[in-house]
Amino acid sequence: MIAYVEEIARFEGQEITIRGWLHNRRSSGKIHFLTVRDGTGFIQCVMSRKAVGEEIFESAGHLSQESAVIVHGAVRADARAPGGYEIDVTNLEIVSPAQPYPITPKEHGVDYLMDRRHLWIRAPRQQAILRIRHEVIDAVRDFLNSRHFVLADTPIFTPAACEGTTTLFPVQYFDDTTAFLTQSGQLYNEANAMALGRVYCFGPTFRAEKSKTRRHLTEFWMVEPEMAYATLDDVMTLAEGLVVSVVERVLEKRQNELKVLERDTGKLERVKGPFPRVSYDEAAEILKKKGLPFEWGGDFGAPDETALSEEFDRPILVHRYPSAVKAFYMKPDPMRPEVALCVDMLAPEGYGEIIGGGQRIEDYDLLVQRIKEHGLPQEAFEWYLDLRRYGSVPHGGFGMGIERVVTWICGIDHLREAIPYPRMLYRMYP
Repeated sequence: MIAYVEEIARFEGQEITIRGWLHNRRSSGKIHFLTVRDGTGFIQCVMSRKAVGEEIFESAGHLSQESAVIVHGAVRADARAPGGYEIDVTNLEIVSPAQPYPITPKEHGVDYLMDRRHLWIRAPRQQAILRIRHEVIDAVRDFLNSRHFVLADTPIFTPAACEGTTTLFPVQYFDDTTAFLTQSGQLYNEANAMALGRVYCFGPTFRAEKSKTRRHLTEFWMVEPEMAYATLDDVMTLAEGLVVSVVERVLEKRQNELKVLERDTGKLERVKGPFPRVSYDEAAEILKKKGLPFEWGGDFGAPDETALSEEFDRPILVHRYPSAVKAFYMKPDPMRPEVALCVDMLAPEGYGEIIGGGQRIEDYDLLVQRIKEHGLPQEAFEWYLDLRRYGSVPHGGFGMGIERVVTWICGIDHLREAIPYPRMLYRMYP
């Protein structure tokens, strides 16, 4: 019977077959202790010379790490074993012996490991991160699907930027036409919301920013919900609920992975609503009191976000930034037009912005004015202006960066480990 390590408890006392790879081997006289991974987990397989015979026992003693093997044996409970179970081996098939493995238990430099990312993801720590990533994505979809949101994917090829023209990757299209890789699906999402009410898109986005910080990738995944008949308060409430739900899900289902990462789960358990809602003005005052050289009117840099998050034990919602530092489509506050009805969610522990969004301009004339002020070609946005010509309503939404959320939840240092194959300023291999 084929079994998977993650469900091994179901098979206690039964004969099963595990198909996987040798992660580690140590020997003690007449016994081999083989740690085998199958993609769902790791398990110790105990092989005695007496149980399998001389030939198989000797063959197993020469296997190197990552050799592909099929293990047959009986599942036995053992409180001392990682995961609480072991397999007493009755037979071993060697599918493919591996060459000497280039990633050893010794310390390797980051570049060395990144050059071998296709192998590094086999390590327990990297597997734990990618499993948590999977859980985050699953939790996001379940949260939105259960609240009447419809998945309506948006184009990756776009004719123009949604936030300006400085951070786009141009792509050769047909007949000497230049297209661009999307920065965000938001503009198309707005159109979808006018058709379907509550929508989201979920896919890769691209930013040609020449940034080398631990918070930036040139290709990353983003979920973007958008709601018709929504205010800034609605957007903040949805963002808070989503993050609380995602963290709860990871704590419920990925305790083993969090343990592998040695994550302080007490800090995650404090992620409960309501989140503090801090105006940009209040945030600027906090920075001033902490002695940071911040002037009203600027956007927050990474040190500013870190300093703000240090004041709280859960994510915070910073709202109403100056209109001048926000995208052309952000609605000015009617009570105070110099600030926009926008919000950024900053994660605690210095992880910075994980969500950005707000209420969109629904007024046709004001949107035309803002397009002109930003020096954008109006003809490229005629379809977007149609949304204000035909049944415009107050609406809003946000984008949540998956890698940033995973990095924070896992408690790791850099986004490059939160995606299988990171694309950064100086890295496009493997």
